[in-house]
Amino acid sequence: MPGGILGFLAAAPLDSTVVRLVLAVALGLFLGLEREWSHKSAGIRTYSLISLLAAVFIILDRQILLVIGGLLVIVQGVLLAVQGLMDDDEEGLSLTTSVSMLVAYGVGALVASNYIIEGVTVAVVSSMLLVLKRELHSFAWGLELEELRSTTEFAILAFVVYPLLPSGAVTLGQGALAVALEPQIVWLMVVFVAGIGIVNYAVVKTYGSRGIAVTGFFGGLASSTAVVGTMLDFVNDRPDVTPYAVAAILLADAAMALRNLVIALLFTVQDGPLLGVVLPLGLVIVGSVAVAAVVADWHEVVPVDLGSPFSLWNALGFGAMFLVVIVAGGLAQSQFGQLGFFVTAALTGLISSAGATTSAIVLYRTGTLTANATVLAVLLATAASIAVKAALTVTSGNRTFARQIALYSVLLLAGAGAVAFALPS
Repeated sequence: MPGGILGFLAAAPLDSTVVRLVLAVALGLFLGLEREWSHKSAGIRTYSLISLLAAVFIILDRQILLVIGGLLVIVQGVLLAVQGLMDDDEEGLSLTTSVSMLVAYGVGALVASNYIIEGVTVAVVSSMLLVLKRELHSFAWGLELEELRSTTEFAILAFVVYPLLPSGAVTLGQGALAVALEPQIVWLMVVFVAGIGIVNYAVVKTYGSRGIAVTGFFGGLASSTAVVGTMLDFVNDRPDVTPYAVAAILLADAAMALRNLVIALLFTVQDGPLLGVVLPLGLVIVGSVAVAAVVADWHEVVPVDLGSPFSLWNALGFGAMFLVVIVAGGLAQSQFGQLGFFVTAALTGLISSAGATTSAIVLYRTGTLTANATVLAVLLATAASIAVKAALTVTSGNRTFARQIALYSVLLLAGAGAVAFALPS
């Protein structure tokens, strides 16, 4: 055969019987690799044969054989689990091996049924769970009760509520008061912003004591305005570290702009990405980071206390505010034109630029706003967030701190505005 077996496999279509059998064996081998490395009773050969067995039964289209094979794998897993109970060192690991053997059987069945991507995904994720055993145990054992409760609430928000919402556009109201929105997209954005907050909590909890840069940037991902409150107390108690507080707020601006940029691009990929936001928001991000790098030498650290990683009530409150902004913005746009929505976006940005940004994106996806109008709304919300932080610093007794924040904020807004107006419509 020209090219040998490898040449045949390379030329054969992915859904051919031979390729599916070989892929089933390869994925079984992949799953058994960690078990073999850990010196378990079932390793590379066992897992490969289990996956191959399921693939053969699927290809033969013998459902009874597939069921019998699954039962045999379960019985073998039970025997290994019993063996583990008799050996204290193997108790938990034998149970893991038993379950992962059944996963290998399922992977073989998926691949043979032509669910190639699904089978590969299950194999890769399962292998990661096996390899990261120690890290996952350390993470779980280190959770506090409040963190565990927050994780559960977020899981309900993301994986229980989302599938129950209607997909596609839904129209609220009638006639001139009608507003179109996508419930699943609205909820997905709420989950996205809440997820950023959880990631922020984990990073700041782990690295927050290492520097004010983490305080400002990662704190800004969740709530850039909240960073100002921390920095106000900081500079009032220790005026000598004013440069670090200035840098923290600038980094919070950078994080806020980055978050808005990601939201604007991520949720508009299929409808035409809003490339008009890239340069203005990019200038805010780069400019803020550059100034922050210059004004401080980063030897100071700030204790960070973010409280709970996730609040269901806060997420629901954000969702409610988000929905109100969408409806109000849609009505303002229909009754007063785009100017009405721009005013709504700017006012909302004073409270939450993420809420204003996501509202504009939702209206863009439903065709209520044009691309140019959506870009302007996102930029207005971002500008409002930068402006409100500068205004809040005026309440500080540290005049140097307030003046520097005001100066850098004006420069950032002026630069971003110049870039935005210079872009072609």
